[in-house]
Amino acid sequence: MEDSAAVAGLLWDRWLPVGVRKVIAEALPQGEPEARALAVWLAGVHDIGKATPAFACQVDQLADAMRDQGLEMRSAKAFGPDRRIAPHGLAGQVLLGEWLEEQHGWVSARTGQFTVAVGGHHGVPPEHGQIKALYEHEELLRTPGASGRVWRQVQTELLDACAERFGVAERLGGWRAVRLPQPVQVLLTALVIVSDWIASNPDLFPYFPDGASRSDQERLAAAWRGLDLPAPWQAEEPDRSAQELFTSRFELPVGAEIRPVQEAAVGLAREMEAPGLMIVEAPMGEGKTEAALAVAEIFAARSGAGGVFFALPTMATGNAMFPRLLDWLGRVPGVAGSRRSVHLAHSKAALNEDFAGLMARTGRVVAVDVDEAAPASGQKRGGQHRAGAELVAHAWLRGRKKAMLASFVAGTIDQLLFAGLKSRHLALRHLAVAGKVVVIDEAHAYDTYMSVYLDRVLSWLGAYRVPVVVLSATLPASRRRELVTAYSGRAEAVALKETEAAAPDAYPLLTAVAPGGVALTRRPQASARSTKVRVERLADGLDVLADRLESELIDGGCVLVIRNTVRRVLETARALRDRFGTENVTVAHSCFVDLDRAGKDSTLLRLFGPPEKTSDRPTGRHIVVASQVAEQSLDVDFDLLVSDLCPVDLLLQRMGRLHRHRRGQDQRDRPEHLRTARCLVTGADWTADVPAPVRGSVAVYGQYALLRSAAVLLPHLDGGPRRPVRLPADISPLVQNAYGEGPVGPDHWQDAMKAARERFERHRDDQAERAAVFRLGDVGKPGRPLFGWVAAGVGDTDDTPAGRAQVRDSRDSLEVVVVQRRGDGSLATLPWLDPDGKGRRRAGLDLPQDATPTRFAARTAASCGLRLPLQFSGETMDRAIQELEQLYLPNWQGRDSPWLSDQLILALDEDCQTHLAEFALRYSPSDGLEVTRDADD
Repeated sequence: MEDSAAVAGLLWDRWLPVGVRKVIAEALPQGEPEARALAVWLAGVHDIGKATPAFACQVDQLADAMRDQGLEMRSAKAFGPDRRIAPHGLAGQVLLGEWLEEQHGWVSARTGQFTVAVGGHHGVPPEHGQIKALYEHEELLRTPGASGRVWRQVQTELLDACAERFGVAERLGGWRAVRLPQPVQVLLTALVIVSDWIASNPDLFPYFPDGASRSDQERLAAAWRGLDLPAPWQAEEPDRSAQELFTSRFELPVGAEIRPVQEAAVGLAREMEAPGLMIVEAPMGEGKTEAALAVAEIFAARSGAGGVFFALPTMATGNAMFPRLLDWLGRVPGVAGSRRSVHLAHSKAALNEDFAGLMARTGRVVAVDVDEAAPASGQKRGGQHRAGAELVAHAWLRGRKKAMLASFVAGTIDQLLFAGLKSRHLALRHLAVAGKVVVIDEAHAYDTYMSVYLDRVLSWLGAYRVPVVVLSATLPASRRRELVTAYSGRAEAVALKETEAAAPDAYPLLTAVAPGGVALTRRPQASARSTKVRVERLADGLDVLADRLESELIDGGCVLVIRNTVRRVLETARALRDRFGTENVTVAHSCFVDLDRAGKDSTLLRLFGPPEKTSDRPTGRHIVVASQVAEQSLDVDFDLLVSDLCPVDLLLQRMGRLHRHRRGQDQRDRPEHLRTARCLVTGADWTADVPAPVRGSVAVYGQYALLRSAAVLLPHLDGGPRRPVRLPADISPLVQNAYGEGPVGPDHWQDAMKAARERFERHRDDQAERAAVFRLGDVGKPGRPLFGWVAAGVGDTDDTPAGRAQVRDSRDSLEVVVVQRRGDGSLATLPWLDPDGKGRRRAGLDLPQDATPTRFAARTAASCGLRLPLQFSGETMDRAIQELEQLYLPNWQGRDSPWLSDQLILALDEDCQTHLAEFALRYSPSDGLEVTRDADD
């Protein structure tokens, strides 16, 4: 109890961001001194429920010693299953509530908002039914009869002593009238959990009698020194001009000027009465990422946020963002030259070279005597690293529960959406985001299902007054209103004067609102860069496509063909290779092992990246056939685009890969025939009365979105050279019309549109209904306890495949580690892998089956993870798992091989083929995974 309270005090003083402390302090009459005292006291009393017969009976020797002092109790066996009615957290909550009522005159309706931090300190606040059941079994709290008075006396004395020791005895009377907001209850619960975990760590606080030689203060000092948690960032508001700010933070080229969107974002952040939500809608390539980081610095200084979380749609985009985040941190005052914690938050972060390098510099935490001299940065004590002024992936801040508590995090959007998923230890996720500025990238990429979670999370972020920056190429006006309403907590937050001032097609557009406030909008100019894209229909057919590309590429050129399904990618690539040669066709999609996928991204950037960064661009004909992986984040540039019909906002994203960079005056460095940007739209029967998208596209996007996309594109498709799509001018009108409520398209399309809309609305309603099952409730009224806060939740499955499927509306998918089985039956890593960053060979490393693989070989194998496609979901997944589990290697399990433990191994033969659950699988480093039914082979 003493250790937990002391740790809570240190966490408050040295680790908790200023903004979090302010939120708690504002709920109490005397502000921060009372808030600190409350946190320390709750941490001190959190285990009072162990002073009960239900808990004390577990160890006979100790129970006998207590019985000798008059604390009678039944044996654990005699209690039987009834003991489960009184877990010590719930028992402590009840005891503390009774003590507040009996000793300090509180009414029962006011106690729960305080005591729930005790009841929920193991991750799940009690439910009303559990509380009622315990009151009906008082023998679990105190043994009936004369001994009951002794139990009550001991419990009261302990609580009285804690109130005196932790400085709240004189404050309790004033707290009777307090109504703690639910966000404050969550933060206090989280702080108690963290304090308990640290104080319960025997490496920091050795068990008796090992630590008996030290005083309490010496124990605490040694533990805190050994824990060595980096302090939060305390941002200083930059007083420079926007131009000077960007030049100093992002190393702009000499003479480069910031873009109007960036300058307007900084100006609006400074103009807002309080930090809040800012939505930045601007074209691709306008520097939205840099704008978000600049705004985050201003918001952090004004709100007291202690870090930044940058949320991205995929692991690939998270990996790409992580070094950019580190680069920015190296130039930010208060971070550069200081010791701050960083984290990459997704399921394969440990395989990222940048993050792995940071992790390698830290070791496990262990108590350190106060008289030991601190080593210089990079030195070790007792074989364990201790860091100085640097960014660190702190050893204690790792794992599913704690990693997001690091100050600076880049990761997938799931990590934010989990804050809206009812799960165990949810309070820790809330504490993690409550202390940061949150940046949400690619907001247009999230569907109805994910938006249900995102909107609920935004409502909690607004209640915590967490600054949020949302980035998007563009958003439908209705979606923008939903985001503003969710965060501000006011349906009328988007004031009429503001919406009227911003024309429906305003673009670029900045929208900002403070918690509980009214929205502001700004309409900066787009940068001088613009592109006119001629849009044409192309009949769907492989021969048609090959013939067209043959004529288009008569003088050479680089083409991007984007298909909506992996099957169409592979079919198209085969046909084009037959026509243009294997060496002139590159494939990119999601079904590559992790190392190959990363290599594909690197190759695309090397060949098709900005002209100032690469000289390897093909000089002849080259075609990249890709799935949606080419839509976002990759800075690649092509001469011609061919795309399957898709929702119009995604088609505009794809167009962002077309003539993305200037190549010579008026694009003179491109082949003459390709100096005009053109997009050929295929993947549909354009000759039908109503365009008929191919079946795979309908399965991915739904017919309604595809038909509305075709409808708003009609003027451009029919207008030819006279009606190109003007980027960025046409982006917002196209998106607003496609996602608006009004009719679009010719009259004879309307019956098909109506039927498609009905199917879409049923699907959307079904998504929203299913998402709501495990979604966190809204913020309750101040004073209402968090009882049942995560009831009927998903338990511990938040950051697991099942949890990720829950917040993304994806079916459970199967992930495997791909290795090769040689002719002699031995296993090895895949034979084509490139050396790692240190030049170490990764291809064909032995993976012994009768021994534990070397750490490097195991890590290399784990880097070849592959998510199997949806053919392997449902009942097929069960069969596939059963077949994969036949290759069980005991030496690869457990602590000796953490990289491969619990992994399913997919062993390919020497021809890189295998069979699984009645499917034939082929894999190649050029084409990735191809799946066909055995009968189709």
